[in-house]
Amino acid sequence: MRYTLNVNGQDCSVDVDADTPLLWVLRNSLNLKGTRYGCGKGECGACTVHIDGVPKQACQTPISALGTSKIVTLEGIGDTAAGKRVLAAWMKARATQCGYCQGGLIMAAAALLAENPKPNDDEIGNAMEGHLCRCGTYARVRHAIELATDEK
Repeated sequence: MRYTLNVNGQDCSVDVDADTPLLWVLRNSLNLKGTRYGCGKGECGACTVHIDGVPKQACQTPISALGTSKIVTLEGIGDTAAGKRVLAAWMKARATQCGYCQGGLIMAAAALLAENPKPNDDEIGNAMEGHLCRCGTYARVRHAIELATDEK
């Protein structure tokens, strides 16, 4: 079936089955590799994208559920004010180690800061809950988010 999606501000058409997860549409049909496959169960956060500004796991979102939603991926997050701050802070804090999970963490942090530019510790913790990092960069990620709140 043919679907038209708005991804990173661009309309694109794909021909996939209705139950195809957004993750596979992004990676295989649109060649956007920043959204990573982690667990396939929506438990690790590696596949996080923004759907109408809300962070969602792309592995759990069937293409048929999107309708006219606007999707932002890691490739497009730098075009947003919060995303620019987060990306700059990530580099400054050297938050990345292996990098596999970082796209999902960046997307969650950008969504948090877009909604709440000055989150407290609990709000940062809640936003990052459900994002797994095998390298254990949690302290550097938190530091990067704190830096991003100060870079207005």
